[in-house]
Amino acid sequence: MGKKWIVVFALAGLLAWAAGAPDASSVISNASKALGADNLKTIEFSGSGSDFVLGQAPGPNAPWPRFNDKTYTRVINLETPATRMQRVRTQGENPPHGGGQQPVVGEQQQTQAVAAGSPQAAALPDELMMTVPYSFLRSAAAAKDTKVKSQTVGGKKYTVVTFTAPNKAKFNGYIDADNMLDRVETWVDNPMLGDTLFEADYSNYKDFGGVKFPTSILVKQGGYPTLDLSVTDVKPNAPANIQPAQGGPPPAPAVSSQKLADGVYLILPAYAALAVDFKDYIVVVEAPQSEERANAIIAEAKRDIPNKPIKYVVNTHNHFDHSSGLRTFIAEGATIITYQGNKGYYEKIFAAPHTLNPDRQSEAKKKISIETMTDKKVLTDGNHVIELYRLQGSNHNDGLIVAYLPKEKILVEADAFNPPAQPNAAPATPPSANNINLMENIERLKLDVDTIIPIHYPADSRKVAMAELTRAVGK
Repeated sequence: MGKKWIVVFALAGLLAWAAGAPDASSVISNASKALGADNLKTIEFSGSGSDFVLGQAPGPNAPWPRFNDKTYTRVINLETPATRMQRVRTQGENPPHGGGQQPVVGEQQQTQAVAAGSPQAAALPDELMMTVPYSFLRSAAAAKDTKVKSQTVGGKKYTVVTFTAPNKAKFNGYIDADNMLDRVETWVDNPMLGDTLFEADYSNYKDFGGVKFPTSILVKQGGYPTLDLSVTDVKPNAPANIQPAQGGPPPAPAVSSQKLADGVYLILPAYAALAVDFKDYIVVVEAPQSEERANAIIAEAKRDIPNKPIKYVVNTHNHFDHSSGLRTFIAEGATIITYQGNKGYYEKIFAAPHTLNPDRQSEAKKKISIETMTDKKVLTDGNHVIELYRLQGSNHNDGLIVAYLPKEKILVEADAFNPPAQPNAAPATPPSANNINLMENIERLKLDVDTIIPIHYPADSRKVAMAELTRAVGK
């Protein structure tokens, strides 16, 4: 008899819990009403703060470099969807330290627009969910697998709304007891970091014409901020005539190569790479941008130098645009040569899962092989010689490496000197600190340079003579 009563009480407790369990549609509806979002079609907000450039830190485990957003305005059409962001940006790192096209001289005006129906619009719903709380609630309401649960985070109780977006990404939203959306998180693919946490924190909600909007927005990727915004003005249902950006990037030219000297090949277009024919193997300098670009470089290097494996790939520095092809070279069986400060960082992030967008290394599962250097390392087979040097005093990256071929008098460098589109363009006034630093290091090392190979190679594929750098620094 006692056991029957236990079962009855347990069943009654389960039914009481089920009756009190949150329902996804009611949770979303209550949050939308509390935010005043039921009749919201567009939103415009403005303020100031900081933005940070992902993957451009001066060294491993450092935050992304910061820029000041003197003004920031964004208008969003929640229904189409479409968006336009305008900001006035100034230098944030003083002195400049890291990438992201530093330094900004004076005020930089930027406009970024994604119009409805444009090629970029397909990815916009996911991005907007990390921008304003209303987009998350709308997507959660439309999803077919939306679930809710109660969870305590940092001592605060939340109702967590979870669903899968059309692109298969998982989203979580944390709604507090006042029906305010405090946090949204998802995971995105990054060729360097793998499955990467992407999070947006909303706080300090205020009422703007019947619509509650967070006056503090903090967005992070890879554990560091990418946007930190203080909102001062919000206009619900403001006009949102968003036109597509004019033009667009031209189609990428086909991969090609130029023979610079016996056994030395320049692989174009930018981002450029160099392939050198050693006795029993190939050395490639730089694995930039993406797996696609790395595959193209590998294929072209093997076409220029057939029947030899790629043994080494030299990594000029850890900025993501110059290292996002490294995992592809690992899958190829190559050893990475990089600055010693990058070794532990690379071993950690290259072991991270890539389930959202599996790459070659996800399937190959090759052992990560890294050789390091401090200020100098020499590769030679008795014929070809590649001298690797770390640029001392670089503001761009703490471990910035250049490759010098003494017999050919060729210097390969990344970001220390990006030649202008026209060889006769007037030099910058004052000269770039990165250009000056490169020249000082060339003179310190007594390198006899005739030809410079910038990884950011000029679009006209002209030969870049040492005289261009000399002119750029005012000598």
